[in-house]
Amino acid sequence: MSEQYADPKLKIFALNSNKPLAEKIAAAVGVTLGKTSVDRFSDGEIRINIEESIRGDEVFIIQSTSAPVNDNLMELLIMIDALKRASASVINVVIPYYGYARQDRKARPREPITAKLVADMLVKAGATRVVALDLHAAQIQGFFDIPVDHLMGAPLLADYFLTNGLEKDAVVVSPDHGGVSRARKLAEFLKAPIAIIDKRRPRANVAEIMNIIGSVDGKKCILIDDMIDTAGTITLAAQALKDAGATEVYACATHPVLSGPAIERIENSPIKKLVVTDSIKLPEEKHIDKLIQVSVGALIGDAITRIHENRSVSPLFKNRYHNI
Repeated sequence: MSEQYADPKLKIFALNSNKPLAEKIAAAVGVTLGKTSVDRFSDGEIRINIEESIRGDEVFIIQSTSAPVNDNLMELLIMIDALKRASASVINVVIPYYGYARQDRKARPREPITAKLVADMLVKAGATRVVALDLHAAQIQGFFDIPVDHLMGAPLLADYFLTNGLEKDAVVVSPDHGGVSRARKLAEFLKAPIAIIDKRRPRANVAEIMNIIGSVDGKKCILIDDMIDTAGTITLAAQALKDAGATEVYACATHPVLSGPAIERIENSPIKKLVVTDSIKLPEEKHIDKLIQVSVGALIGDAITRIHENRSVSPLFKNRYHNI
């Protein structure tokens, strides 16, 4: 652990979604995780007990709303309510992975906008600030009527490629038009050009590759996305890049959802390495040789310290972390 943080009014609590990351965050800040118990009534209802006084404290709760998403979301809402009723002065919700983010607009008639619904629930429960990492769409920040600090995973992902000398002859590739700004940011760090894959998605979790905009022949291609779910898009994109003459294909993403056939698809794909963060806790069977996980613990820990001390978090958007 780093040097003990001086202010006892700063408290960090972890729920069940990602305890290992929460421990890294607390160590980076220099505090011990707060004492809390999360268990269940016999019918499955969640019961939370905060086992220390937090009256007048600034509290940060660490919880990714990853699978099982509904359980983790309810844990978070119940914890916020418990903190509010225990007279915490500030309730900061740190969400390394924000679930339900993909429904951020009405793409078809009679669809819900669940990203907004979840934002409303968190605010109504009593959250006073949200700290998020690579939201699926940047405009989700506007769904909250409270401050949102939106951190970026790109500097950490870039560090892996720079540390391993993989930026030479590289092209950063966005797997769709929506991810161009994300690809451009990584390309700035690597001082590399970008390419875009034009695809059509006939239905959810099914992607059809169309064509590649940009030159990838004879290049090392680095695919970037905010999340990898079933890995259909990223593996089809990797194959399309190889077919177009790419020498090697790497992939990176902030959030390794990796559901369903994702691991098998990645294993059987041309992807040489898949670089992700630890925003989502992965079970042991998903830690394959191709998977490289870098930690966002120091990044989020630094953000927490800066927020508590009323300092700017914008320096964290620079490529300055080398704790791969």
